[in-house]
Amino acid sequence: IPTALWIYRNVKNGNYTNMDVSNRKQRHSLYIFIIIATVVWLGVDIYLHKEMDCTVFMLCILLILMQVSNFFIKSSMHTSLNIYVAALFFAIEPIIGMFWFLLSIVIGVTRVILKRHTPKEVFAGACIAIFVSLIYLIMVKAIIF
Repeated sequence: IPTALWIYRNVKNGNYTNMDVSNRKQRHSLYIFIIIATVVWLGVDIYLHKEMDCTVFMLCILLILMQVSNFFIKSSMHTSLNIYVAALFFAIEPIIGMFWFLLSIVIGVTRVILKRHTPKEVFAGACIAIFVSLIYLIMVKAIIF
């Protein structure tokens, strides 16, 4: 909800050209807002539960890497977040995780079809998410066993 409100406010004020935040330069402030919101969420969660949620921590890492990549290429956030969600589901139920991963591929293709991204941008977002997702799955597996 905070991110949706942030985007809406910035579109209404003319800072963003659309709700998709397609402009790479406009994305800088969006990523910063989302990273700060996620870090605040993580901090509150740690304070309340006295332990760190590795799911949210890895989301922070993913967002930071997406912000860094945004300086070089407009990586697809839709694709990367959905691949990360696929890893979260995979840790719970592999069949659902595989389904969500296939859905992520469809999302990546639609980003190209809708001309919001080039194949290179979708691939960049996917690579970043796969990297972070594999680290997450290794961490979860290490915690479980």
